[in-house]
Amino acid sequence: MSFFFVLSGFVLTWSVKPGERMRAFWRRRQLKIFPNHLVMFAAAMILFAAAMTPASGWIANMFLLHSFSPDPTVYVNVNPPSWTLCSELLFYMLFPLLLKPITKIGANRLWFCTGMMILGMVAVQVINTFLIPDSPKSPITPVSGAQFWFGYIFPVPRLFEFVTGMLLARAVMAGRFPAINPQLSLLSIPVGYAVALNVPFMYGFVVATIIPICLVIGAYAVADSEGRRTGLQGPRWHWLGEISFGFYICQGVVVFYGRTLLPSDPFSKPVAIGVSVLLFIATLLAGWALYALVERPVMRRWARSKPQREPVAL
Repeated sequence: MSFFFVLSGFVLTWSVKPGERMRAFWRRRQLKIFPNHLVMFAAAMILFAAAMTPASGWIANMFLLHSFSPDPTVYVNVNPPSWTLCSELLFYMLFPLLLKPITKIGANRLWFCTGMMILGMVAVQVINTFLIPDSPKSPITPVSGAQFWFGYIFPVPRLFEFVTGMLLARAVMAGRFPAINPQLSLLSIPVGYAVALNVPFMYGFVVATIIPICLVIGAYAVADSEGRRTGLQGPRWHWLGEISFGFYICQGVVVFYGRTLLPSDPFSKPVAIGVSVLLFIATLLAGWALYALVERPVMRRWARSKPQREPVAL
């Protein structure tokens, strides 16, 4: 998720519309996430979640407030991937307020400020290690449920990644990012994963991979802005980008419910691979449907500000 949080800050800063009012920005971003979220929220509730989710949990989920709760029965309820939308909603609400001071940072200080954001990510995990209770242990991680929530789920600390993306966009626009070969930058990703597997678990959440993430996003952005071929141009990649949000928000419902429609375990290795491919294709198609039937029509109908009417001369 660190990649997407950094990318979110980068893309919003890169594509900011001069003179756009905050209310117009907020309306457009909420229209981007809430319709898709509410459709999949309803699907999850109908198919499986209503029977196991108390009202205190699903109400918070519906309004994208659930990951502010340290209770694991709240922050991963209904449609589990939607916990990230709480962070994105916080980013969107703060973006117009963050943009003004960030645009005033001198180009020669952008890397210093980026380093401070990375130190902030380290500080979050230091606090997590020494100040957050380390018990009871989480059933799915080697740390406590409270530590997993504070270090990974809680939206506020994830602002460091979002602001890093904003600073990274400024660095590229100011010509301060080196012209790294995009394909070579990808080699840093397995290095980041290897580091993540060999540091304390909580530092693998963000800290171990943040530099490779910045290298990849920056390298591809510089190459694209200079007109160099990166292998990611063309209608196929454009289509995948358009449906990516639908793909992401559909995955929990498709996988959790779709798995109940298939025979029970254990699977042989070839069958397990086939099941994974089947669920991937189903999620891709569901994401495309969500984009075509919900996201695109909503954005076309309501995302643009109405033109101001000229006063009628009397």
